[in-house]
Amino acid sequence: MIEYIWPIAMLLGLIAGIFAGYPVAFVLAGVGIIFAVAAGVPMLFLSIGVQRIFSGVLTNWLLIAIPLFVFMGLMLERSGIAERLLRSLASLFRSIPGGYAFAVALIGIIMAASTGIIGASVVLMGMMALPPMLKNGYDPKISTGLIAASGTLGILIPPSVMLIILGDQLSISVGSLFIGAVGPGLLLAFLYVGYLVYIVIRSPERMPAIAQDRPESFGKLMFQLAFDLLLPIILILSVLGTIIAGIATPTESAAIGAAGALVLALISRRLTLSSLSAALTDSTKTTAMIIFVMIGATIFSLVFRKLGGDEMIIDLFSFEGSSPYTSLLLIMFVVFILGFFLEWVEITLVVVPIVAPVIAGLDFGMDQEHVLAWFAIALAVNLQTSFLTPPFGYALFYLRGVAKDVPIKTIYLGVLPFVFLQMVALALIIVFPEITLWLPLYLGR
Repeated sequence: MIEYIWPIAMLLGLIAGIFAGYPVAFVLAGVGIIFAVAAGVPMLFLSIGVQRIFSGVLTNWLLIAIPLFVFMGLMLERSGIAERLLRSLASLFRSIPGGYAFAVALIGIIMAASTGIIGASVVLMGMMALPPMLKNGYDPKISTGLIAASGTLGILIPPSVMLIILGDQLSISVGSLFIGAVGPGLLLAFLYVGYLVYIVIRSPERMPAIAQDRPESFGKLMFQLAFDLLLPIILILSVLGTIIAGIATPTESAAIGAAGALVLALISRRLTLSSLSAALTDSTKTTAMIIFVMIGATIFSLVFRKLGGDEMIIDLFSFEGSSPYTSLLLIMFVVFILGFFLEWVEITLVVVPIVAPVIAGLDFGMDQEHVLAWFAIALAVNLQTSFLTPPFGYALFYLRGVAKDVPIKTIYLGVLPFVFLQMVALALIIVFPEITLWLPLYLGR
């Protein structure tokens, strides 16, 4: 173990820097440079890092999709389309037990496929759906847990910024990842809805029907729902449809989505100078954060590998004579634990470059590209739980910010069943790779 003293010290330094509260991007780059100097790495070697930053980050055509998809989601959130859709679904389902909960689950799926912005989804549903749910006798744990979990679907269901970064880190097609994520995304949605059905059957008093003061005709409600669904469906088809059909790359489809979101905001009469400026500002901040972390991670990974980190990780996760699934499960366990304390961006950019060679070298009975795509989707499902797991789950704090009367303990307890469902989905994806690979294989991707 003594031969791995430098990479071990680097990992400990990284953990110490992050928990000290310093910005992750600066911790990654700083730890890399400090240990390069301490270990006597030639300064000329670090020039390779400059080249990789320029070619792999700053001039990477694929990464242009990140600000475009972020902008698309923010403009859609400001267009008011999701608000109208939630009202339509709630009006249609409110007269049945659990109806409002089913409406929240469906709007979470639709928003995930059209925006992918976790904060916007959770805050919107927390502001609009939670008060009427609590007012009409819904169990606070179910209500808060459902809103937080449904809002996180956007990080998995394409278009997903996480999948763009995973594709870049693993050097595999982002388009194939988008297609492969459809099955797992629908699986998670099915598990969420199935859990709600179970609650309705077993304890309907926890999600009672909501009486309407002035009942509207079913035909009128269906017409309104169809009208409100039309624009989001057109946008989803224009973005995901062009990728699946092979007409556009993810970067090109992101541009289509950004332009489409502007048009929808204009049609909704919500396109103002202030809303456009706010969306551009937030898109710039989010993109800058991701890019700076990627720059820091490039330096850290370069030095970590130079000091023998790759060999250490391979030795750590390789068990002679054991199933390759043992190594995979150990990696997933480590990522799950890291999700309690770190953001998905940090985990993706630090862990993935380190463990990717381990996964690529294992024999799962598939070619390497399919193995990496399957691993990427399984990892994305695992990373999605980082938004829900206490104490630092971002979805929990987004919801807490708009539900100040709900104790944080209630929110924590409410998400536990959904974290369990995430683990069930992850187990199914690992045991049955076809869930991820069937659609890409069917489409020849």
